Amino acid sequence: MAFVVFRPTMGRVCVYIDGFNLYYRALKGTPYRWLNPLHLAQRLLRPEDTVEGLRYFSARVSSRAGDQDAPRNQQVYFSALRTLPNLDIHLGRFLTKTKKRPLAADPRSFVEILDTEEKGSDVNLAVHLLHDAWRGRFDVALVLSQDTDLIEPIRLVCKELTKPVGLIWLDGRQANRDMAAAAGFVRHISQADLAAAQFPARLQGVQGKLIEKPQGW
Repeated sequence: MAFVVFRPTMGRVCVYIDGFNLYYRALKGTPYRWLNPLHLAQRLLRPEDTVEGLRYFSARVSSRAGDQDAPRNQQVYFSALRTLPNLDIHLGRFLTKTKKRPLAADPRSFVEILDTEEKGSDVNLAVHLLHDAWRGRFDVALVLSQDTDLIEPIRLVCKELTKPVGLIWLDGRQANRDMAAAAGFVRHISQADLAAAQFPARLQGVQGKLIEKPQGW
């Protein structure tokens, strides 16, 4: 059974972005990592809608084998994000630790692996979504995430506070049935949306410093 996708009449809109979820679901391996989330949100809305605020949830990454420039590139991207009006960056933690795991071919044999995990973005997003809804800071919210841990806060805002939450599905597949049922509406982003919502290759930072798109992005 297909979900109905629609966009209701909106007004004041707040946008909640799960940075890691967005990256791994829609941006990794594409030429669209230099994404302007304000422009993306505006493509998903009507001209009369106003983006009152954007909240971007992430964590500082560490250098990894094959991607030693990851921390620097992320910081450059954060600088680009900070040029946007009414955008707040909320940082959780990025943990790197070693774990022992069994081999698939021989479960009796264990190997030590380097495990990375981002902590805090889903909780931070849920808390701010609920808090902003209670404070009446938006008429409609957009949530860019496919994290099913957000089902309950989305449901509470839609059903208990009667404020529609638009679930922005990222990977081009059918939306998770339970998340879609909790949300007020579902909207899918396309490669065309991502391509049209890019920062310029060079832009001026908030303190006048030139910001340049990272090489390879």
